[in-house]
Amino acid sequence: MDPERILILTEVFPLVAVLGVLAVGGWIYTTRLKIKNGYPLEGMWGQSVYPKSDQEAVERVKLLTQENAELRAEIGSMKDRLANVERIVTDDSHRLTQEIEALQDKRTN
Repeated sequence: MDPERILILTEVFPLVAVLGVLAVGGWIYTTRLKIKNGYPLEGMWGQSVYPKSDQEAVERVKLLTQENAELRAEIGSMKDRLANVERIVTDDSHRLTQEIEALQDKRTN
C-alpha cells in the first residue's frame, strides 16, 4: 500500500468509528426510551416484536368503545337541539308568536 492511502485511512478511520459508535448508541437510547415509556418494540420491518394483548388493554378498549358510543349519542341529541334553536331563530316572528301562544293555550287547558 501506498503511504498516502495509509495516511488517508488513518485519518478517516477514527471518524467512521465515532459515527458508528454514535449510531449504535442512538439506537440503544431510543430502544431504552421505548421500553421505559411502554411502547412496543419493533422488528426490522416495523412489526411489533412483543405485541401487547393483555386483559387490561382489552378491557380499556371496551370501556373506550362504550364511552365513544355514549358521546356519539349525546352529540346526536345536541344536533337535534341545535336544529330546533336554528329553526326558532330563522323563523318569522309572527309564526313564533303563534307557536308560543298555542303552547300557552295548551298549558292553560
